[in-house]
Amino acid sequence: MSQECNHDCSSCSANCSSRTSGAPAKEAPHAKSRISKVIGVVSGKGGVGKSMTSAMLAVAMRRKGYSVGVLDGDITGPSIPKLFGIHGKAMADQDGIWPIQSRTGIQVMSINLLLDNEEDPVVWRGPVIAGAVKQFWQDVIWQDVDFMFVDMPPGTGDVPLTVFQSLPVDGIIVVASPQELVGMIVAKAVNMAQMMNVPILGIVENMSYFTCPDCGKKIQIFGESHVDEIAANHGLEVLAKVPMDPALAQAADTGMIETYPAEPLAQAADKIATLL
Repeated sequence: MSQECNHDCSSCSANCSSRTSGAPAKEAPHAKSRISKVIGVVSGKGGVGKSMTSAMLAVAMRRKGYSVGVLDGDITGPSIPKLFGIHGKAMADQDGIWPIQSRTGIQVMSINLLLDNEEDPVVWRGPVIAGAVKQFWQDVIWQDVDFMFVDMPPGTGDVPLTVFQSLPVDGIIVVASPQELVGMIVAKAVNMAQMMNVPILGIVENMSYFTCPDCGKKIQIFGESHVDEIAANHGLEVLAKVPMDPALAQAADTGMIETYPAEPLAQAADKIATLL
């Protein structure tokens, strides 16, 4: 056994005598849940539109006729209920916690649906936050979900580690933005997924360009995109390049994300659909 052993055999390739057999067992969902596929939406940094991407992917899959759920894993900065215009509180009974359904039937669970005031801050330490995400998986009754999207907080900390180790993640989508700096950030997310043996479905570049309403020209506000080069370096596919659109911002601000056309993520949705 290595002197630097952390006793987590899932991320270690050493063939030592202390190796445990097989990968760590995944946590079972609630006994009354049925969840077919779990897709993580990740990024190495904040502010790249990860929650927006999670919501739009859920909308796109729902329009394809699938039953969809969104688990909001960003405990300290939850955005999913706002995007869907959900402001009520989730109900619980002797069986467990029931997610709230959006206008089109997307099942949503977020810490904001359990707080007395959705603007109250969640001032918890990392292990407690990670435990809350695990509870959303184990204690919530997800009803016949074909695809669950887990909107994770940025970085490679407690929550992504908990999700990768505890949930049966079928694949992740990495969200990026056009700046060259993002190459390093994407690499962190990709390398973590590879360490945890989680398949990477591809990259979505958000805020890729802005289309001039007068001449139709695509303007790269953040400079030339590097996502194709970044994806090639990691052997990944670019699933979508999502433009900056004032109409999308308005739909998000008013909780009407389900009314926005999901065409920018149609290719990503098609790839996800092949997993079922």
